[in-house]
Amino acid sequence: MNKPAIGITLGDYNGIGPEVILKALNHNILLQWCTPVVYGSLKVLNFYKKQFDMRDFHFQVVDSPDKIKDSHAHVINCWDDANTQVEPGKETKEAGAAAFACLERACKDLDGGKIAAVVTAPINKNNIQSEQFNFPGHTEYLTQKFEVKESLMMMVAENFRIGVATGHLPVLEVSKKLSKELLKTKIDLFLHSLKEDFKIIKPKLAVLGLNPHAGESGLLGKEELEIIQPVLDEYRQKGQLVFGPYPADGFFGKAQFKEFDGVLGMYHDQGLIPFKYIAFDSGVNYTAGLPIIRTSPDHGTAYDIAGKNEADPGSFLHAFYLALDLVKNRMND
Repeated sequence: MNKPAIGITLGDYNGIGPEVILKALNHNILLQWCTPVVYGSLKVLNFYKKQFDMRDFHFQVVDSPDKIKDSHAHVINCWDDANTQVEPGKETKEAGAAAFACLERACKDLDGGKIAAVVTAPINKNNIQSEQFNFPGHTEYLTQKFEVKESLMMMVAENFRIGVATGHLPVLEVSKKLSKELLKTKIDLFLHSLKEDFKIIKPKLAVLGLNPHAGESGLLGKEELEIIQPVLDEYRQKGQLVFGPYPADGFFGKAQFKEFDGVLGMYHDQGLIPFKYIAFDSGVNYTAGLPIIRTSPDHGTAYDIAGKNEADPGSFLHAFYLALDLVKNRMND
């Protein structure tokens, strides 16, 4: 093997995951740079191949990445699919269980060094829930699986990178969760990733405020004065290029994100709404702070268009390209 093996988890097979995977691999351009391994089901993939008239594209079935070959796309069957019924657009318990089986097997091979990275297709955060998976999403599962205290959900589109201090959390809980310790941890993770994963020698990071107008000097909230500003002062005293807190509306309204290597928002929608508006078709979800590399398209299962040959593979392809870049950068350390 002289190309990195990149794992792909199938996600919810009733969503658009299988479609964007097939469309991305069907062009064969990815085979020039890596050897893809889909953790899923040949039966499911064949269902969608027939649906989208992709009969000329073929997978090699293997039971381990040890047996893969360059210039071929592979599939590892992760569950007994004899009775699997593919129902595009429908939420089912069986699809959720299958999505977890794919993720679990890919993580095992990641941990064993058999694949260099994984690109995860979208899951349904409801039907995947079980005794084994009791998490809001991939990010939290992988953080625990690979035994790190904290990770950082980072959205990436070319030179636009935005992370969030609190991830999949109800808005009511954001202020309670926010602390100096958490903020320092997320800033450290962000700066480290910018240096190590993206090879930016002296990264420049913007930090957003939590409240409207970044608190308006305490009139609209105290978090900026009591938590965010003191932390940022500490970083600047150490010579780190960490600036803020910026009012989020004006920051994005004036496109100030273009002046920074990264932006840290305080909560999920504060970061992801502007990001998806700017880069919905090319955005990538990257979990920074893990010992392994995981990327994902920035969209969900999209049940409303599943099986209709309408899904755009752009975000999935960008997730694949980012995974390859990160593999190369880490190998060059």
